[in-house]
Amino acid sequence: MPAPRLDRNIVGGMLDLMPSPRLIFHEWDRHGTCSGLSAHAYFETVRKARAVVKIPPDYLALDKPITVTPDEVAEAFVKLNPGLSRAGLAVACDSKRLNEVRICLSKDFSFRDCAEVARRSCRRERIAMPAVRGG
Repeated sequence: MPAPRLDRNIVGGMLDLMPSPRLIFHEWDRHGTCSGLSAHAYFETVRKARAVVKIPPDYLALDKPITVTPDEVAEAFVKLNPGLSRAGLAVACDSKRLNEVRICLSKDFSFRDCAEVARRSCRRERIAMPAVRGG
């Protein structure tokens, strides 16, 4: 059975959290369709999870790329999010740039350690953190 299609209202309603419709479709296809939740319930869960995580202010509105170390990024998130440990997050990168910060949450939205994600952390000495897209 093919995956349910995403309603245009759901996609539009997530653009404040995800920078592009393409990413929203990807997240639904890759994670949402096997969650057992409707698209609406899945993205509401994403929204609840995002509300738990505080992003360090220095990283919120970059108008130009900056250079950081993966450790600086990890420490900034741990410092700002009580209960989050270094073992509960991974800073992911490619050969030059930060791609994402992955943070593990339990089903009740509390921080938890996750060795399976932390193992895939960025091993670069310094990486570029891109400017924020989309205004």
